[in-house]
Amino acid sequence: MSLSEFEIYQNPIGKLHIPGKLLEYNNPMLSYILKRLFEGILTFFGVSILVFVMGRMTGDPVRLLVPETAPQETREAVRQQLGLDKPLYEQYFGFVGDLVQGDLGQSYYQKADVADLVFERMPATLKLAFVSILISVIVAIPLGIFAALYRNGIGDLLCSTFALIGQAAPNFWVALILMLIFSVKLRWLPISGTGSYKHIILPAFTLSLSSIGYFTRIVRSSMLEVLGQDYIRTARSKGLKERTVIGIHGLKNALIPVVTVMGMSFGTVLSGAFVIEMVFAWPGIGRLGVNALFQRDFPVIQGVIIVSSTIFVLVNLFVDVIYTVLDPRIRVD
Repeated sequence: MSLSEFEIYQNPIGKLHIPGKLLEYNNPMLSYILKRLFEGILTFFGVSILVFVMGRMTGDPVRLLVPETAPQETREAVRQQLGLDKPLYEQYFGFVGDLVQGDLGQSYYQKADVADLVFERMPATLKLAFVSILISVIVAIPLGIFAALYRNGIGDLLCSTFALIGQAAPNFWVALILMLIFSVKLRWLPISGTGSYKHIILPAFTLSLSSIGYFTRIVRSSMLEVLGQDYIRTARSKGLKERTVIGIHGLKNALIPVVTVMGMSFGTVLSGAFVIEMVFAWPGIGRLGVNALFQRDFPVIQGVIIVSSTIFVLVNLFVDVIYTVLDPRIRVD
């Protein structure tokens, strides 16, 4: 089929154009989703290259697997068994080939499939991430609205200061302070581990603190912009209650940017979970990945980051779809 014939090929969805844009359907919504999906695939392969190269920059795992007193022949045999004797490009293409088939490899130390190890701990990390995001939204939206309504006042100053501290304070430092206060001194919450709902309170709040600060600033900025619009003044001139003006006419439009940053913040939460899970001994993929990094367990490191990146891309794709529902103008762009 020639290019001219391919350009006018009709499919059940619409006309497909090749020159200029990779995929452009007559359906704007579908075109937008396909564009984001293609960008996600490029991101996925970019991450695979990055994690493959950086993982091997940590050192030679054979030095940890084989005693120093072992002969050189034993070291070479182990290196050959693990496939580390091949050139890097051959190792990478083998890694990608297995990855396309859903094979994440086998752990050097635990002698188990990496996919089983990762997906066994994935629910704990997702639970921690979603609770953290939920806390961020519940706390940040009222703070942002309050700061916008009392702009340049004491309330705005307090909320802005709290948001700034939340973004600036290191997670591990906040975790240690909270453990000292609520676990050691007051003995209200367990210091680490998992089990009851009390175990997730400290790690989830610690993980959410940075997002609370970020969301608060976004909500405040967005509310200030919305409150200056003509339709807000019109609603007030009609005699509507301030609660109705803020809650229905203002908040609905002010939350559109928040939906977007929630998707980006999910990746920040996942990366922050690596530290928080180690501090609170939370049995998620973050703790699994950090332990694998110390052991130079390349397959586990690659599996953890690849799965985390895939979840991040899918969450952002879902957020993009929600964004087009809230603001249909984005489909045209």
